[in-house]
Amino acid sequence: MDLFIKSFFKACDFFMLHASAATPWQLGFQQPATPTMEGIIRFHHDLMFLMVLIVVFVGYMMVRCLYHFDESKNPEAIQIVHGSVIEVVWTLIPAFILMVIAVPSFALLYSADELIEPALTLKVVGHQWYWSYEFADYANEDGETVNFDAYMIPEEDLAKGDFRLLEVDNRVVLPVSTHIRVIVTAADVLHCWALPSAAVKMDACPGRLNQTSLFFKREGVFYGQCSEICGVNHAFMPIVVESRSLDDYITWIQTRLEDALLFLFLLLLFVFYKPVNCFFHFYFIKRYFAL
Repeated sequence: MDLFIKSFFKACDFFMLHASAATPWQLGFQQPATPTMEGIIRFHHDLMFLMVLIVVFVGYMMVRCLYHFDESKNPEAIQIVHGSVIEVVWTLIPAFILMVIAVPSFALLYSADELIEPALTLKVVGHQWYWSYEFADYANEDGETVNFDAYMIPEEDLAKGDFRLLEVDNRVVLPVSTHIRVIVTAADVLHCWALPSAAVKMDACPGRLNQTSLFFKREGVFYGQCSEICGVNHAFMPIVVESRSLDDYITWIQTRLEDALLFLFLLLLFVFYKPVNCFFHFYFIKRYFAL
């Protein structure tokens, strides 16, 4: 039994540290992966503490007033026009509280909007109903950049331990401790690229480029979804970003560039070399029509 409990908590720790996704009946935030998300969670906790104090104080005053000003205790109503001192006090104190809240709030807003000189740029394009990604900073000898589409994996194709409606066939891999610029747009209708663990929720508008930034502090896999109603399959546009060490990221980019070069070579063979052309035609017909 003790071994089971220890294994359970180890699995929970692994999930909390390495994978951030929504859980059933979740009430709090996902585990933060960026400094901005850490600041949002701290600010939320501070506001909740302040809100509890205010609610308790106001509730106490209301109950006290209802108790002491009951008709049975005070049969004759006392005519009170106003009290200058108390009116000044209950105006200045809330104003002071709002000023105290505004200082960290504005600092957090400006830090979320700040874009430090990025080391790489990720372009995100929303489609009905999948995402396209492009790393324009890298290109192979033929000028091919790293670009790919990410579709949701159907439920029947999920592996054991995968998240339903959240897994994709091509994950976005980004390095940790690196300033990343994310450019978001759409090809058809409004979408929204949202990644809760990174505090990112950016609208994807056709004909417009929106910009945000990322800075992952730890390695892990982070899940999100399209957060703008975009049609009948809006619920089937998951987002999966995997943050890796810089060495692993470089290896992944090199593999992607080699795959792009291989794809270009096969495409040229398919177009210009007739025997290969016939082979590909036969292969596709056999695969998709089960001949």
